[in-house]
Amino acid sequence: MGKKAVHFGAGNIGRGFVAEFLHKSGYEVVFADVMESIIGALQRQSSYKVVEVGADGEHEYTISNYRAINSKENEAQVVEEIASADLVTCAVGPNILKFIAPVIAKGIEARTSGAPLAVIACENAIGATDTLAGFIKDEKNTPKDRLATIDQRATFANSAIDRIVPAQDNQSLDVKIEQFYDWVIEVTPFKGGQHPPIQGVKFVETLDPYIERKLFTVNTGHATAAYFGYVRGHHTVNEALDDPEIKQMVKRVLAETSRLIVAKHEFSEQEQGEYARKIIKRISNPHLEDLVERVGREPMRKLSRKERFINPASQLVERGERVDALLGAIEATLLFQNVEGDKESAELAKILKQFSAKDATARITGLETDHPLFGLVEKVVLKVQEGSSSRLTPPLHSSAEANFYQRTISNALESVHSKDRSKIMNYVPRFERVL
Repeated sequence: MGKKAVHFGAGNIGRGFVAEFLHKSGYEVVFADVMESIIGALQRQSSYKVVEVGADGEHEYTISNYRAINSKENEAQVVEEIASADLVTCAVGPNILKFIAPVIAKGIEARTSGAPLAVIACENAIGATDTLAGFIKDEKNTPKDRLATIDQRATFANSAIDRIVPAQDNQSLDVKIEQFYDWVIEVTPFKGGQHPPIQGVKFVETLDPYIERKLFTVNTGHATAAYFGYVRGHHTVNEALDDPEIKQMVKRVLAETSRLIVAKHEFSEQEQGEYARKIIKRISNPHLEDLVERVGREPMRKLSRKERFINPASQLVERGERVDALLGAIEATLLFQNVEGDKESAELAKILKQFSAKDATARITGLETDHPLFGLVEKVVLKVQEGSSSRLTPPLHSSAEANFYQRTISNALESVHSKDRSKIMNYVPRFERVL
């Protein structure tokens, strides 16, 4: 019998990153998702393409040997698949882990023989598999009397993933993805080092250095470019990085996080410096255009205690280091408010409007009020609340550019029906900040 993997999340990362690796490693992939449009398309098509974009052009791969199940409508079928699978992976977003845990727990309980099921979360979060395992082992999902022997049925291993998947054509299952990749999985949980065979994956004894390096460099850098790009009125991340002031700010932010990474882990200054430069080059790739609104979505999560800004900043401050650039990035993130289609940006705006700077800081970041970073962030929050964040948006390089934006707004208002003008006007403050 061939190898089988059940993967939760049939989105672009699931289809374009995780499934590509599993397919090349000889697994039959069973996609589980609640989005009927994606599941239906996968059921109708026997294959789709993954297009890798690199400096030497595009390389195309065909992904086949998969099935797809609507996990909301056919939970029992998903449980049955997990019961006989070798591997379960997921790319659903950290906030969704608690919703997929019950069905995974049922699948683990249904296993009667064979090697333990390998469970690996592929999320942009530290310890995501540990988080998922915690939900699975909750007594609501796994009976108390079965917890003592759950290791006989499942092995949980954390991982760190790194690959840019830009916005896609939602009408197609095909996925465009960058050629560069990094997928690191901890080997320690697997008894005797008997980890699942996945081509291209690096198995390591200690994962923390790789997770922090990725989160505090790739994710921090990408988000910084997106939020400053949004504030300055840029459309895409690569366009934002064409702005020399934004590029310099991203470099300053990564210089701060790099100091932490080198101090904590066994990466040399030269190695980390090269890694940071490579990241800036990757996210500047014009062939991987990504909207600043898409990269910036979910600002509340990205401003939370264990995430890409507050986490490194808090550790640096604890070490007596300055975090001026990170505070600037936090300020830009706080300006990502009421963005169409993003609920968290609306929630952020509401909190900043309704609460004092101190209370808003606590709610948004999760920082302890006596933490040395708290007061620094509170000042930034107050600055945003008072509307005095002008230093984030230095003047444009010429009056011609300012005139261009003014004409853009005027022309847009004149060319649309009156009932739609209010929608356009929602964006005017963003351009006014630039001007």
